[in-house]
Amino acid sequence: MKRLLAAGASLLFACQPGAGEPPGDPASETVSPTQVEASATAEEDSSESAAAVDEGSADATDLEPVVPDEPPVRSPPAGFSLTPCGDAPEGTTCVPGGWFTRGVDEDPHTCEQADQPRDGRSSVQPAAEVWVDSFYMDLTEVTNLAYQACVRARDCEAAGPLYRDYDADTQPITGMNWFQARDFCQGRGMRLPTDAEFELASRGPDGEMYPWGNEPADCERAIIMNEEGRACGVPKRGSHPDTGRIFEVASRPAGRYGLFDLSGNAEEWVNDWWSGDYTECGDACLGANPMGPCDGADECRGHRYKSIRGGSWYWTAEHAHGAHRRRYEPDNDPAHHFGFRCAVLVVDHASAATNAAPNP
Repeated sequence: MKRLLAAGASLLFACQPGAGEPPGDPASETVSPTQVEASATAEEDSSESAAAVDEGSADATDLEPVVPDEPPVRSPPAGFSLTPCGDAPEGTTCVPGGWFTRGVDEDPHTCEQADQPRDGRSSVQPAAEVWVDSFYMDLTEVTNLAYQACVRARDCEAAGPLYRDYDADTQPITGMNWFQARDFCQGRGMRLPTDAEFELASRGPDGEMYPWGNEPADCERAIIMNEEGRACGVPKRGSHPDTGRIFEVASRPAGRYGLFDLSGNAEEWVNDWWSGDYTECGDACLGANPMGPCDGADECRGHRYKSIRGGSWYWTAEHAHGAHRRRYEPDNDPAHHFGFRCAVLVVDHASAATNAAPNP
């Protein structure tokens, strides 16, 4: 009974003005039996409630999972709409369009390639959000077999590999200039991919650095130069074996969208004229479906070089990430062993197919 009286007194003090201050003499306070009984009941109810909470907490299966809100979907720029993929033409895949991060804000890599600028700038800075519509892209680099078939049909200029051991049917065609690559693609109703398209295909919408994610390039994933030598240590037959041998297309697992060799094997011509960085390029490299200076036309005043993407068997992993690009003269003189693949916007392909259909 004394315990109950004390408990009741404590509750009274807690409810009075000035609670939390030192209490007065307990003997001077008067507590009725009704108050004591009510306070005891309250204590018991409180204890039962706490026990019930503890029991419920012990069984996590009774809790509803918290489902995070979906991130908001960004609308296309004004005047544009996202084209659905549809059925990709044979030998191609569809890269779904949308916003993505092109370029990087920090690029610690200093390009070792002799024909690159030495002013300390990185041509892939700064990062910016750009929008690209859905497009079709060749699954692989164009092969010797495909290009030579075009030559035999007299639809393409003769061009081809300049090294021995680079002429197998399923190796990528190398050694042609930008104009020859452009003509091959145009003959198929396509074109060379833009810088932005190539980067989206390689990095994806979340801006990962490689076609497989963010893990650095190695010879399990890409044909590059490693500690064993160029082309993952595979020598070229004939003279200068340490040059390395370019591999057959699709020799490594496909990356995102099912595309092969976007990182490594042969560096690839793209459509854009090269700029010192994206700030120098300005509006031509921003917005929707950017095509770079002069929209990639055959000639562009103030621009001497075309962009090249993807890294190669000849260079180390630092050249193989999805934002990297280098420059070279479009006439490819003196000749380098660049390859290429073709691309086309889905909407342009659909329009061309409609126009080519016979009238009913």
